[in-house]
Amino acid sequence: MKKEPLFLEPIFQERIWGGTRLAEQFGYKIPSERTGECWAISAHPNGQTIVKNGSFQGKTLGELWEQHRELFGYFPSDRFPLLTKILDANADLSVQVHPDDAYANEHERGELGKTECWYIIDCKEGAELVYGHNAQTKEELKQMIHEGKWDQLLRRVKIKPGDFFYVPSGTVHALCEGTLVLETQQNSDTTYRIYDYDRVDENGKKRELHLEKALDVITVPHIDVTYNGQVTKMAGAEIVTFVENDYFTVQKWNIQEEFTFEYAKYFLLVSVLSGKGEFCTENSSYPLKKGDHLIVPHQFGRFTVKGTVEMIVSSPAFPKSGS
Repeated sequence: MKKEPLFLEPIFQERIWGGTRLAEQFGYKIPSERTGECWAISAHPNGQTIVKNGSFQGKTLGELWEQHRELFGYFPSDRFPLLTKILDANADLSVQVHPDDAYANEHERGELGKTECWYIIDCKEGAELVYGHNAQTKEELKQMIHEGKWDQLLRRVKIKPGDFFYVPSGTVHALCEGTLVLETQQNSDTTYRIYDYDRVDENGKKRELHLEKALDVITVPHIDVTYNGQVTKMAGAEIVTFVENDYFTVQKWNIQEEFTFEYAKYFLLVSVLSGKGEFCTENSSYPLKKGDHLIVPHQFGRFTVKGTVEMIVSSPAFPKSGS
């Protein structure tokens, strides 16, 4: 079989807090002026991306995972492990928390937990996000939530373009107005809302909160996790490794002119943040542009990226006790 990258067609999710920047910055055809999420690389049942090119054109990523596991190196998981999104926070997102694998499996019909991370693509001047809380005990946390002491409870962090945040399960968090983010996460769609600013939807109803489950899973006290990024300079590229853990490795590749790479593990997820160029194999080349998303399959071998391109590149972690 010919070795070819899998370019994927993103799908879009409308959200109460969404906007139009996915169209303005990436040229995507979005469904409305409240488009909050681009699911760029997804095999989740709530939204599956479709292959745009080559032998598997028209197939969903989920179908490839079920029918052609060799493309993913027979990665030892019962589902595609990761999900890549771009989020347009035109308004504040709800303050929320995600469960870990064990809790989600028990309480959410076998869903994975949700550890994620954010790369800040762009944000307005003075932008911030919610990251963590100030409660020292579960009782203090419950009391502050019950009394609505949100300004005292929530930790707010100033942000700028290029910042990176690791958000493990159990972390209270929220993106805030004016932020455009690439998110790499476990393949999960489970979120527990803690506070939603008393907003109402188009039907005049407040969105559901999930306080009981949230209180079960919030890490108390908050644990601050900082990743500054390890920089490696190579011929034609600067690679910044943001995180390498039990779930994923996430890097930023800044490519100038030409960079050749050979990947020997399972598979790569690639999202082009800026620039344009070409993805080249021994026998073929494929145009690359801002807003493209692709998978480099297992045992792909050597490939070259030509041009001036900034990409987020992620891969699943080797299982702790896997093959």
